[in-house]
Amino acid sequence: MRMRLRSQRGLTLIEVLIAVLIFSLGLIGLAGLMIVSTQANHGAYLRTQASFLANAMADRMRANPAAVWAGSYDSSAYPITGTLPACASAAGCSPAQVAQRDQMHWSQQLVQFLPAAAAAIACTPAAAGPAVSATQYAYRPPYSGTCSMTVTWTESSLVRGGGAAPQTFAWVFQP
Repeated sequence: MRMRLRSQRGLTLIEVLIAVLIFSLGLIGLAGLMIVSTQANHGAYLRTQASFLANAMADRMRANPAAVWAGSYDSSAYPITGTLPACASAAGCSPAQVAQRDQMHWSQQLVQFLPAAAAAIACTPAAAGPAVSATQYAYRPPYSGTCSMTVTWTESSLVRGGGAAPQTFAWVFQP
């Protein structure tokens, strides 16, 4: 009986070491899963921000149709910088000045909420239909034409090789 106990002395230690090894591999897998989950969550957050910013600018454009069809919002160089236009207190801002203020505020939001953000907006009036002056657009919905907006930003990812991947949100809408 004593011989049998001596031959089994190290077997329990090996079993414990193997169990710790398997448990450690499981924890490493779980940590990797959490990293991927966090990155996917951050990517979804950035896409949500891009969608929110695009909708915010579209709403600003809908509030100022005369400037939209005069081309005041068209630019391929967002974010823009400069000074806000000073409007006369008695007369208020012109549609072009409102558009310039909208562009500057939107540019600040792009820089604040998206990494390495850039954007472009181009509006094209419809070719068919009667000729309408820019001032009549404020009184004649639906507006004949479409605008296209593209928002780009960089998104880092460990899943795709660890580099920064450019992302694009493109939208064609009718203001």
